[in-house]
Amino acid sequence: MSKIIDGKVGGELWRRERGLQKTALITGINGQDGSYLAEFLLEKGYEVHGILKRNSVAENQTARLDSVFDRLHLHYGDLNDLSSLISVLQNVNPDEIYNLAAQSHVRISFDMPIYTAATTGLGVLNVFEACRLICPEAKIYQASSSEMFGNSIDDDGFQRETTPMMPVSPYGCAKVFAYNIARNYRNSYNMFISNGILFNHESPRRGSNFVTSKIVKGAVAIKKGKQKYLSLGNLNATRDWGHAKDYVKAMWMMLQQETPDDFVCSTGVSHSVRDCVQYVFNQLDLDFSEHVKVDPKYFRPEELTDLKGDSTKLRTQLGWTPDYTFETLLNEMIEHEYTDSYADVPYDVTR
Repeated sequence: MSKIIDGKVGGELWRRERGLQKTALITGINGQDGSYLAEFLLEKGYEVHGILKRNSVAENQTARLDSVFDRLHLHYGDLNDLSSLISVLQNVNPDEIYNLAAQSHVRISFDMPIYTAATTGLGVLNVFEACRLICPEAKIYQASSSEMFGNSIDDDGFQRETTPMMPVSPYGCAKVFAYNIARNYRNSYNMFISNGILFNHESPRRGSNFVTSKIVKGAVAIKKGKQKYLSLGNLNATRDWGHAKDYVKAMWMMLQQETPDDFVCSTGVSHSVRDCVQYVFNQLDLDFSEHVKVDPKYFRPEELTDLKGDSTKLRTQLGWTPDYTFETLLNEMIEHEYTDSYADVPYDVTR
């Protein structure tokens, strides 16, 4: 019996009335956010499918999914290949789609601007067009980014849904296109597409080329005598850092609403890179001034100095609240790195 859309065989309403599980499709399922989201949705009783981009090192592709790998349905596909997206959607016919795949590193986007635009911008259009053709009633979450704002800040020092977007990187520009094409498809084709404008969110699963992970890994390596120095870029840049676990919960909440909308997801508290360095090194009884070097090669061609989000809309309309603070986030990252990579003495998170 074929799956069809709401009110018909296999649709969300049809399943809900019969107490059947919903089906979710996650692009970028093997990334930080995708892996946490997969675990979250499985706990909610979803059938979870994910799209992986095929590469030549298959052994490393699904490491973040090890704990739930046997419960997932994985498909090869690529945001730049419309035919692969159509094929997956025809096979899965999901109730919810979470589009998380992207070239997501801001500094690297300056080195690879065309690839970034193609994947992070036009790739999103491919997802929406495939959905319009195959499953137009599916609810879609689009991963937008605080990088879209650039250095545009409201008078009170915050960025929110109404703040003008003035991106300062190829990544930010691509995300603005994706954000606007999401709104266009929502309005033009009556599709359920919600943009989640997520501020920086980290975890022990964050890639090592992102600054929080680089700081934690470097500090633990120095503590263990594996290296002496850590080279970083702009220590004065400030960011609004949360935990990926809190933010994937917000993604899900956005798709449980009756109508689509756009929401900023943030803690509302900003810290500088220097604050992050100092906290991590202090937790390990290290003096960061003896080990941290500023290297101009890590500066961006155009710097984004301050990011701090106002998530009032998300908190009041959807009831979202984060469980982690800046400090508990970093403590978890330190503990994981200490025990996972260099363990001989457990790190005391209570110190």
